[in-house]
Amino acid sequence: MQARFNTDALPSRPGVGRGGHGRRRDRRGRSGRGALLPPGLPAALNRRERFEDLVAESAERLRSRLGTRIDRIDFEVALVPERDALQRAAARDEAAPLGMTVGSRRGRQARVVVFRRPVETVAGSEAALPWLVHDVVVELVAELLQMDPEDVDPDYRGEAGPDEH
Repeated sequence: MQARFNTDALPSRPGVGRGGHGRRRDRRGRSGRGALLPPGLPAALNRRERFEDLVAESAERLRSRLGTRIDRIDFEVALVPERDALQRAAARDEAAPLGMTVGSRRGRQARVVVFRRPVETVAGSEAALPWLVHDVVVELVAELLQMDPEDVDPDYRGEAGPDEH
């Protein structure tokens, strides 16, 4: 595959510095300040890490409730669904899938995959994101275990958001 950008060296011109290259000037001792927040604080996490934490928290809630039934399920986060799934949804005039399940096979555990970008889009706000992530995880686990979502978790809300109860 060809590179999109020219990787050749820029022609040098005498007396003209190339921006971003070479030594930067440390003016008035204001460079190299470091991180604003220590890495362990929740606010220091990026969106991907916060979303992964929400999925992990939902999985732990279900593990404490269902015990060994879901010990053989791996929980994963993907950015978006594969192209085929998006094309199928578009052909049916449906929204993008929020997650998918993969049944267990020889040597592989069953998987629950939650798609971050579609879930964030449907949630619409940071306040609605935790309940929607949990509901998606509950629905996918219910699909794998062939149970009703209400039997998997009695706190399952279905279509209603946090302000609609």
